Amino acid sequence: MKSISLWDLPTRLFHWSLVLAVTGALVSVKLGGTWMVWHERLGLTIVGLLSFRLAWGVVGSTYARFVQFIPGPAAITAYLKGEWRGLGHNPLGALSVMAMLGLLGFQAVSGLFATDAIAFNGPLYRAVSSSWNDTITSWHKMTEWYIYGLIGLHIASVFFYTLVKKDNVLTPMISGRKKVTEAQGRERTGGGLLAFVVALAVAGFAVWVANGGLLAPPPPPPPDLGW
Repeated sequence: MKSISLWDLPTRLFHWSLVLAVTGALVSVKLGGTWMVWHERLGLTIVGLLSFRLAWGVVGSTYARFVQFIPGPAAITAYLKGEWRGLGHNPLGALSVMAMLGLLGFQAVSGLFATDAIAFNGPLYRAVSSSWNDTITSWHKMTEWYIYGLIGLHIASVFFYTLVKKDNVLTPMISGRKKVTEAQGRERTGGGLLAFVVALAVAGFAVWVANGGLLAPPPPPPPDLGW
């Protein structure tokens, strides 16, 4: 056996930052009231994190790249037969990752247009009509339950692999390292400083757009004539 560097630091920081941001967003929306300010901030944080991960999936290190872990039918079949010997996300885990990114992405983006019709409007509320605001808000509320289900499945999978299959998938996401056989895998490569800066730039631009950076400023309020 040997220990290799599997998950790079940006991937691990993304993972745990997303855990905190999603947890905070789910808690703050239940608290309501002035906590909705934090719900919006956390939603924008999730937009930034997901945008970073999408960019990092292209320019990041070996096992963080989408081309390395997005499975085809052959990989899924081999895994179900017990013949898959890769590293990083296994084929079913990769499908779970893509589902999580897609669902959280939809939830974060839909929240930008949502409204509670009382005190909260998303930062892109003015970009669509009021009827679309209502429709997107209903989607935003409905998707919350799918997120609970996917999070529960993700947690259950971690326990299953750790306790039943004796494959500790949690520790490498903390330390970045994993013990493998001599023939099983190699050290990650790529994902240097330039790639990190590019991914950060993509995330920053996405948050700027999500916060209404491309919208025209709202019209000024009518003058107070003192009547």
